[in-house]
Amino acid sequence: MAERRDWHGVCFTMTMRLRLARLFTIKTRTEALFVTYAIAVGAVERGLHYMEQYPGYAGVVLALACLGVPFIAGAKLIDSVKPQPAVAPAPARALAPHRRTTPRFSRNRPMYGPTHRGSALRSSRRTD
Repeated sequence: MAERRDWHGVCFTMTMRLRLARLFTIKTRTEALFVTYAIAVGAVERGLHYMEQYPGYAGVVLALACLGVPFIAGAKLIDSVKPQPAVAPAPARALAPHRRTTPRFSRNRPMYGPTHRGSALRSSRRTD
């Protein structure tokens, strides 16, 4: 068997792994529906095998269990590829006055203005 001298292990680099993984990633809703259809076909086929292998009530119960799988898997697949809602541009409006996010007065500490001056303020009527 001939050696491949020009091959340097490029196929197993991280870039090639990501490219290969992108092939098996479900990106659109149509792809999710195709995968759900394939799961449903396989489930029906498996259900028929169960009905042949287990005649009577047991085979019917197992076949119904197989038919429930595509509903669950399909719902998960379609929900996982929901398109993001389009963001509408904000309408132009007049600038609103800035609203304070903190209260003007707080029980913990005064928020506005220094408190260490005491009677040094002109508006203070205290006399020490």
